[in-house]
Amino acid sequence: MSIIADNDWQTRLYLDKAAKLILYGRALGLSHSEAEDVVQETFAVLLQMKAPPEKPEHYVLRCFRNRAVNWRRSLWRRMARELESRRWFERAPDESSLERSAMRALAGLPAAQREVVVLKIWHEHTFEEIGALLEVSPNTVAARYRYALQKLRTCLKGERYEQPERVGEAIAALDPSASVGEA
Repeated sequence: MSIIADNDWQTRLYLDKAAKLILYGRALGLSHSEAEDVVQETFAVLLQMKAPPEKPEHYVLRCFRNRAVNWRRSLWRRMARELESRRWFERAPDESSLERSAMRALAGLPAAQREVVVLKIWHEHTFEEIGALLEVSPNTVAARYRYALQKLRTCLKGERYEQPERVGEAIAALDPSASVGEA
């Protein structure tokens, strides 16, 4: 039997969550390569498990977050991260000025607010799920999200962009499934 067949749940979880975890790592203050390293460590642990945990998606997020927090504690890694802090997202040759503005605005949020935005928008978690993950109340999560969106709107207010079709949704420029031109 192949490795993929033996570890089918781990493979599906990796394919579904790896890219989102890298973005989450960036929100937690890791560089892109550090976030990739933490993803690798997280899934190395999962590959050792014989059976999936009760809530695999929650488990992988919690495991990743714990490892990312521990990773950040190193002085040398922190210094390297500060040197790379100008490039929070990887640049794409065809990115628009609105995308760059959205990236700068997201990078400029306080870490706690940025973390909630990434978990809410890219990981599509509820406030209750995020609260459980971060060990804070859902009301605290909702407040962080609300304040973050207010700051993002203020930062992007001067930019010209179409209003998102769905009122009340997160800023369309942050939708990972659509380019800014489609938003």
